[in-house]
Amino acid sequence: MDSLSLFFTAALFAGGLYWFICILGPAEQKGKSFTDLSGGSISAEKVQDNYKQYWSFFRRPKEIETADKVPDFVDTFYNLVTDIYEWGWGQSFHFSPSIPGKSHRDATRLHEEMAVDLIEAKSGDKILDVGCGVGGPMRAIASHSRANVVGITINEYQVKRARLHNKKAGLDSLCDVVCGNFLQMPFPNNTFDGAYSIEATCHAPNLEEVYAEIFRVLKPGALYVSYEWVTTEKFKADNDEHVEIIQGIERGDALPGLRSYSDIAEAAKKVGFEVVKERDLAKPPSEPWWSRLKMGRIAYWRNHVVVTVLSALGIAPKGTVDVHEMLFKTADFLTRGGDSGIFSPMHMILCRKPDEDDK
Repeated sequence: MDSLSLFFTAALFAGGLYWFICILGPAEQKGKSFTDLSGGSISAEKVQDNYKQYWSFFRRPKEIETADKVPDFVDTFYNLVTDIYEWGWGQSFHFSPSIPGKSHRDATRLHEEMAVDLIEAKSGDKILDVGCGVGGPMRAIASHSRANVVGITINEYQVKRARLHNKKAGLDSLCDVVCGNFLQMPFPNNTFDGAYSIEATCHAPNLEEVYAEIFRVLKPGALYVSYEWVTTEKFKADNDEHVEIIQGIERGDALPGLRSYSDIAEAAKKVGFEVVKERDLAKPPSEPWWSRLKMGRIAYWRNHVVVTVLSALGIAPKGTVDVHEMLFKTADFLTRGGDSGIFSPMHMILCRKPDEDDK
């Protein structure tokens, strides 16, 4: 091979490698870089130990059901997965129905905007994001409604990431983030004009407790909408395959236990909410929300190769490979849950806190 051919071959290989790692991999080009993968607030040398600690929760299932154990359990999970989520999925840690002709990013944004439209938020309102993650939905909702959005997340690392993203997006005047437990929120009674939670309250050991806190901090007459993770009417507790799928989702997503769709409205009513509307947004005519997982299999394998190499080189913390493999397996359980129809991540419930005049 002459020198010119060798040059072009090398250039083609380098270009392909760059595309494979830097272009194909990140969910958002301005998001998290693969060279910056970390364990969140966990020091690099303790990532693997914390991963083992996370799995130890499932060897003691009764502790998962105890409210005082769950915050540490969820915090550990998000320290382990936040960077990988951002890098491989994007800044919105949730699903959305596929929309023909729309990108995943556009479908996600429209799903988020629908939430704030349902609670009738307007410019100048003060809205609560319950379980805000790194703030992807918050920024979409603030841009769409021009409301002031306050997010709460239990994970300090996510607070830092969200504030960084808010500033980069020029939305730090509309968006604020606090670190706290949504079962004991640091806000006075009757603070917010509306609230939403997008696939977040599934981490609560008791749904009534988090709904009661949201009820407390809402102003009378305010609306609250939640997209809940649930088992559907197709789930059969005596079906071994169904149980395997649901347990796989719970273990891979830090859930103390998935609830039945039939429990959601009951929990809201018990704490005083009026249920305005309830609908599973995953049901037809909505397009499958899990299609993104199926289409992303190549990217998952690609990312796993990259993570393995980075870990071997000492760039990514030891244990990152285990975390990524866990998420890869969880994606399969989620896909099976969607295909079988026994699981939905977007059971929507719209609630209203009664006015004083309603009493």
